[in-house]
Amino acid sequence: MSTNGIMDTPLRVRRRHRSWPEALKREIVAASLVPGASVSLVARQYDVNSNLVFTWRKRLGATAPAALAPQMVPVVVVPDPPIAVVPSNSAEVIEIELPRGYRVRVGSSVKGAALRLVLDALERR
Repeated sequence: MSTNGIMDTPLRVRRRHRSWPEALKREIVAASLVPGASVSLVARQYDVNSNLVFTWRKRLGATAPAALAPQMVPVVVVPDPPIAVVPSNSAEVIEIELPRGYRVRVGSSVKGAALRLVLDALERR
C-alpha cells in the first residue's frame, strides 16, 4: 500500500482572516461604547471576537464614556457623636461583665424576666 496519496496532502491549511471594512469597525466600536453595552454581547451580534473589538477600540482611540470612568466622590468626615454616660450611682445601676467581653448595665427599674432574656441571648452568641 502506498502512502503517497496521504503524504501529498498539505498538513497546514491556511486560515483565512476576514477583512472588515473601516465603516463597520467604527459601527461596532460605537455600539460597544453605548452606556450599559457589553462588548461581549456586541461582538456576538456582529459575529466578531470580543478581543478584536477591544483592539479596534484602542486603534481608533475610542474610550469608555466618562460616566463609566472612575470619578472622585466628595467625602465629609464628621466626628462621632458623644456617648451618653449613664450616671454610675452604685445603688441605681448594676454592671455585669460576661466572659465573651459583653458588658451589661442594668438600672433599678428593669424587671428580672427582661434581664434574664437579655443574658440568655448574650450567652447564646
